[in-house]
Amino acid sequence: MRILLGFLTILSFHLIWSQSRLSDEMKETEKMLAASTKQVNQFFLRFNGEEDKDGNRLNEGDRDFRSSGLRKNFIPNLFDQSGSVDGNLANDFTKTVADRKEPLFLNRHTEDWIAEVNANFKYQGKSVSGLLYLRLEQQGKGYAWVIEDVSFDVFKNKMKKDLEDHSYFIHPMSHELDFMTLRKAFQKEKNSNQYTSKEFEPDFLSIFLFEVQNRNMVFETVKNVKFHFFVFDEWYFSLANFNRPGYNSGWLIDNIFRLENENQKRQLKNYVYDKN
Repeated sequence: MRILLGFLTILSFHLIWSQSRLSDEMKETEKMLAASTKQVNQFFLRFNGEEDKDGNRLNEGDRDFRSSGLRKNFIPNLFDQSGSVDGNLANDFTKTVADRKEPLFLNRHTEDWIAEVNANFKYQGKSVSGLLYLRLEQQGKGYAWVIEDVSFDVFKNKMKKDLEDHSYFIHPMSHELDFMTLRKAFQKEKNSNQYTSKEFEPDFLSIFLFEVQNRNMVFETVKNVKFHFFVFDEWYFSLANFNRPGYNSGWLIDNIFRLENENQKRQLKNYVYDKN
């Protein structure tokens, strides 16, 4: 009987210890989930100081709503802390946007933040990937995402090869023949790009939409999404989703640059839009 009672005591203690440990692990998991920036809209709320550290929404009139102190504590946690961001730049950025006298906030309805969507399509029987660039545009009383541009290697590589080669051309005296030489030119339809001006820049969005409408390009799936922010005059930053355990996860700033002038801003936009 004593042995049995001893065994039951040990078993009971073990069960209590296990339950306590499980409870602690659940609390830790809940804390990590609360710390994770799970949605892009939540990133906006936390960046602007419209949500407290426990994930509760703050409203105008609340003591901490958009307060400099809350934002200075919160915004550093919105950076990827695995080493992709320059710490000094992150600190300078935080001080700038959370300044007491002239704070900077994000507006979801501005046109200066861009979604970069990496997606797969079936094109001419093969699976190809490409980038779609979307921005918010006001439509009626609301807003909608619109496709502003695209970047597909299958389009660029073909166009680049043809535009660099001008072995085919329309004879300079063709005007004396009422341009009847066009018949011969367009018999070589694969080389039609060579008959354009040296300044010609192909409109890949129009090509993409034409191929989609003719069912030559069929959507398959989205691989990943990234966001680019040009909303502040002197700063650029990008937002990516980090799906990992721990407190530093979810939608986080993964890159940041200080913009010295408009020319640098334009160059960076060209880089983002894959125009270089």
